[in-house]
Amino acid sequence: MEPVNRMKTLLKSVKMTLSSIRLMPHLILFLAFDKNGYIKADLARWMPISPNEGNTLKTIHAFIDIMTVYPEFRNLFYFRTGWKGKLFAPLCRPMSTLFIVAESIGPGLFIQHGFATIIAAKRIGENCWINQQVTIGYAHVNECPTIGDNVTINAGAKVIGDVTIGDNSKVGANAVVVKNVPANVTVVGVPAHIVKRDGRRVDESL
Repeated sequence: MEPVNRMKTLLKSVKMTLSSIRLMPHLILFLAFDKNGYIKADLARWMPISPNEGNTLKTIHAFIDIMTVYPEFRNLFYFRTGWKGKLFAPLCRPMSTLFIVAESIGPGLFIQHGFATIIAAKRIGENCWINQQVTIGYAHVNECPTIGDNVTINAGAKVIGDVTIGDNSKVGANAVVVKNVPANVTVVGVPAHIVKRDGRRVDESL
C-alpha cells in the first residue's frame, strides 16, 4: 500500500474511533429503543450493502459509519428518537437546512443530500426517497401532504397542501404538485401532470 493510501486509511480509522466515542449515547438509544426496527430499516436503505440482520456488530458499525458521514441521517435519527435523541444532538449535529415534521414516517426513508429540504407531512409511507431542495409542506394551517409507500420525490420538487401521493409514484425534478397523484405514475411539470402510468407513456392531467 502506498504511503498516501496508508495515511488516508489511518486518518479514517482515527476519525471513526473518535466518532464512535461521541456516538455512544446515540448507539445506546438505537439498540434500546428501536423496537419496531424502523432505524434498522433506514440503515439498510442508506448502506450500499444492507446490514446483516443477524450480525449485531455489523449493524453497529453501519450505524456509526452512517451517523458519522451523513448529517441528513442524523436528522432522521433524531426524528425517530424524539426528545431523547435531541438531548445528544450537540454531540453529533444534524443538517441545519433539513427540517422533518410528520405525524408518522414509515421505515426505510432515504434522504439524498437533503440540503434546503423541508418535509412537513401528515404521513410518509415505507421506503420513500426524497432529494435535495424539496418542499413538502402546508398550504394552510392544517393542510399538508400524505405520501404513500415507495414514493420518490426528486430534486427541487414542491408538494403543497392537503394532497396525497399514491404508492409507487414518482415526482419529477422541479415539479409542482397541488393535486392528488394516483398510485403507480410519474408526474412532471408546473403544474404537475402525468407522463407515465404503470410503465406506459401517457399525457394526462391530474
